[in-house]
Amino acid sequence: MEHTTIAVDLAKSVFQVAVSHKAGRVDTERRLSRDRFLEYVTQHSPATVLLEACGSAHYWGRRLQQCGHTVRLLPAHDVHRDVRRNKTDRTDTKALLDAGRNEDIHAVPVKTVEHQAIASLHRLRSTWLATRTARLNTIRGRLREFGLVIPVGAHQVVPRVRELLAESLAVPDLMRPSLASACDEIEILETSMRAVERQLTTLARDRADITLLRPVPGVGLLTATALVALVGAMRRFHSSRQFASFLGLTPKEDSSALRRRLGAISKQGDVYVRMLLIHGARSVLLRAKGAVSPTAFQTWARMTHQRRGHNVAAGAVANKLARIVWAVWTRQQPFATDYRHPSTTMASISSSHPEDCTELNGHDGAPVGPARGHADNSPGQARPCKRLAPRARMSLMARSRNGATDEAEDTSAV
Repeated sequence: MEHTTIAVDLAKSVFQVAVSHKAGRVDTERRLSRDRFLEYVTQHSPATVLLEACGSAHYWGRRLQQCGHTVRLLPAHDVHRDVRRNKTDRTDTKALLDAGRNEDIHAVPVKTVEHQAIASLHRLRSTWLATRTARLNTIRGRLREFGLVIPVGAHQVVPRVRELLAESLAVPDLMRPSLASACDEIEILETSMRAVERQLTTLARDRADITLLRPVPGVGLLTATALVALVGAMRRFHSSRQFASFLGLTPKEDSSALRRRLGAISKQGDVYVRMLLIHGARSVLLRAKGAVSPTAFQTWARMTHQRRGHNVAAGAVANKLARIVWAVWTRQQPFATDYRHPSTTMASISSSHPEDCTELNGHDGAPVGPARGHADNSPGQARPCKRLAPRARMSLMARSRNGATDEAEDTSAV
């Protein structure tokens, strides 16, 4: 039985439409205005509609679903690989049809109006934050040209400039009106940002999923609401590693034959949400350093910091946060913030003798670091925190495959 597939290249006013009744063949092509396109899809029988996940795609996805069509939003960077020769609207629709047959390309879920509104609030706030940072840096730089240095801290700038305008004669009269206007603009931006945060706080009270995520260490109001707006339904991710990979927090792999090389994080996916998780991870590391009675999560974070350094530890903790978020969200169980691992006394040992530290065993539910060279569900092992050179590690792996040794590869957290 033939099934109709419609590929649509979205635009502001003119839409290119390609209709295919058989895989690999374009039967009809049309170029429609915005009004004609809506009339066309309303009168057409139910079909599978392919769209690029670009601007206005979620709006049109909802409209097409209301008309009875099945909508698939395909990532634009995946569709672009199937564009042949010159880039035109016709080749874009043909690329959509080719990409729609590729089972390795996962469709982007159509966002609801509420999820899009939450994401828009975050984009507005981040835009205002970037504008505020630019204004602060401009003021600092201009005043430094006249020998006036403002202390470190964004909260120091506006009050200090107000004082200089009122008391100091070092500020030229020609600059005073512009500096006062810049300070007023910064205050307006800060007021707008606080208004968005109040809106998100009000929203969080009525959403059970946001309330469930906020107690997780390193996940506050902004991160929880941004995750809900981005992900929608968490159960479409079959494992916590798949979710961490979706956010670009898993190692980038460059392997061939017996050589397995894991590098830095892949940095795929949403940049904004990954930035929030990295900042949350740095907050977790900061609190773990000063914790008198650390939790199991803080103990693992502290040991990872001692073993691999601050930046690598921040990436590992962000990866762990993504996995915890997946577990909390899918199981609908709150995070146990007061959990204490039986071996938390190891934290004091590792602080005085780092060479004697051992990794925590993960059989009793305590967080463990992502393993290298093992399956994602492999059990953790308590072993000394040793480091092997890359060549020695690869030699060890080859000998292990040949049966020359039973020693496992180093499982240090990435």
